Amino acid sequence: MASMDGVTSNQHGTKVDPEEYLTELSERSDVPELLPGFCLNFISLHERKLWKQLTDELMRFYDLSESKPYRMDIYTNFIEQFAKHMSQLKRVLLAVSAANADSTSPQQSLDFVTKVAQQVDQPNSRDAFVYAEIEVARLQLVLGDADKAKASAAKAGEVLDTFDSVDPLIHAAYYRVMSDYHKAKAEYTQYYRTSLLYLACVKLEDMTDEEKALRAHDLSLSALLGERIYNFGELLLHPILNALDGTPHSWLKEFVVAMNAGDLLRFEGLLKHLPQQPLLESQLGFLRQKVCLMALIESVFRRPPHDRVLGFATIAQETRLPIYEVEHLVMKALSLDLIRGAIDEVDSIVEVSWVQPRVLDLAQIESMRSRLLDWTHDVKKVESLMHAQAKSFIEV
Repeated sequence: MASMDGVTSNQHGTKVDPEEYLTELSERSDVPELLPGFCLNFISLHERKLWKQLTDELMRFYDLSESKPYRMDIYTNFIEQFAKHMSQLKRVLLAVSAANADSTSPQQSLDFVTKVAQQVDQPNSRDAFVYAEIEVARLQLVLGDADKAKASAAKAGEVLDTFDSVDPLIHAAYYRVMSDYHKAKAEYTQYYRTSLLYLACVKLEDMTDEEKALRAHDLSLSALLGERIYNFGELLLHPILNALDGTPHSWLKEFVVAMNAGDLLRFEGLLKHLPQQPLLESQLGFLRQKVCLMALIESVFRRPPHDRVLGFATIAQETRLPIYEVEHLVMKALSLDLIRGAIDEVDSIVEVSWVQPRVLDLAQIESMRSRLLDWTHDVKKVESLMHAQAKSFIEV
């Protein structure tokens, strides 16, 4: 920790002059070739008290994989000495990078980041505190303590909600840790929503191919298994799903497309892949009901608003269900607020007054375009008829 005379104490409590430390580090024979040059730059910028430039140079160094073995030592023996002069958010970023450099001791990393969070818990550095607290939650999840992770994330979220604006980096970290929490708790609907929010805050090119494929895989599963998710349009339009192409899980993408469209034939054809995903296989009954609900929604959505009275026989044909199961399916759709309307049991019809808004894929947009063209044609016919009748009236 830093002392008043500009000399730091290392983890063993020995007093270390930060510039002497960097000089000694740069003169060692076992360090990478790039390290001495960085050390000289650090010393020069430190002597001139160019804190922003020094911070940026440290960020550049910490981004290099070769810096991993030296990050923690440089942080404790050098950065802590002038930490109060630098951007506190970047201070936390450097601390987190140092903590994550050694993935073999997550408990030590947690203790270290918790200490940093306490140090930046000041009125003028709330963004840094939030980011540090989010990292605390992430490390608690790594250690398997989901309850503490939820509490830490909630604490960060409360502060985050008070901000008028915030660095996207912080929002991304928050949604990432929340999606990790929901994944750990098998909360599919919440995972789906927070994971899409996370993707809205990051650039895909900053993610590795492995990260993209895993995120696409988990999003697909959560879309299929989420009890309140009956529209996958937002996922289908997101390029993250392309990460499944060419992988053993590429069929999942097709499965999501089939489910979203309520395509029962395609759904049945893809069931042969379910043994690869025991989680989906164990929920086959739920998936069958879900695809029937999606087929019902699509059937209603394709119809114009003035033609949304469906007979039980029509619904049975659209969903491939026995006619005696149609009423139960419609009641399920009503209870989930997927549609609104009324069931006439006497005449065996369903009158739909509203269908849940949907994020449309390209095929659905084309369908809507065709309906708008038909509507335009009908309006022009009415206009021509009114014009002709008005002309006859004037002549009379």
